[in-house]
Amino acid sequence: MSKIVAEVTSANADYVAEFGDKGNLPMPPGRQFAILTCMDARLDPAKYAGLAEGDAHVIRNAGGRASDDAIRSLVISYKLLGTKEWFVIHHTDCGMETFTTETMGELLADSLKTSNVDATGWHDSNVGGGTTDGKYINWLTISDQEKSVYEDVQRIRSNSMVPSDIPIYGYIYDCKTGNLIEVPEATKAGKAS
Repeated sequence: MSKIVAEVTSANADYVAEFGDKGNLPMPPGRQFAILTCMDARLDPAKYAGLAEGDAHVIRNAGGRASDDAIRSLVISYKLLGTKEWFVIHHTDCGMETFTTETMGELLADSLKTSNVDATGWHDSNVGGGTTDGKYINWLTISDQEKSVYEDVQRIRSNSMVPSDIPIYGYIYDCKTGNLIEVPEATKAGKAS
């Protein structure tokens, strides 16, 4: 057993001991909202948004981007589980700002092993084989945080499965301060009608 597996299973045992009546929480989120945010380990939506178990849906992916799968999850959140408001929350110092779609395609073509980054950019280990499949994916990288939040809110709002009466708010989480900073243009684009 790896050290990580031991730590996770030990933490789970502690959690189970204090679980209490959480098994009785209903499936729909009690506060009826959803957050689409980044998978970055520095972000804790429960803390920055004041969530307890059962409060909200939190959908996470690289960059907090409005991918087809994220929109699928938001639509399920609304249609089947009753959320009434959505947040798109990106963050400062995001890893998705450090490469382009082309860079990722090239790195995967060289090797499937973990790459390194330094002041001159990303470098691959060139160990083992790679794949050209990464060249055919839009990796939804970010060059401008405010613009990407706006684009994601727009992408969600323009999807035919998203009802016009759901407000969608756009924010950037500041990794240095913990502050949520509204992107007014994004929130305006996500306004319910």
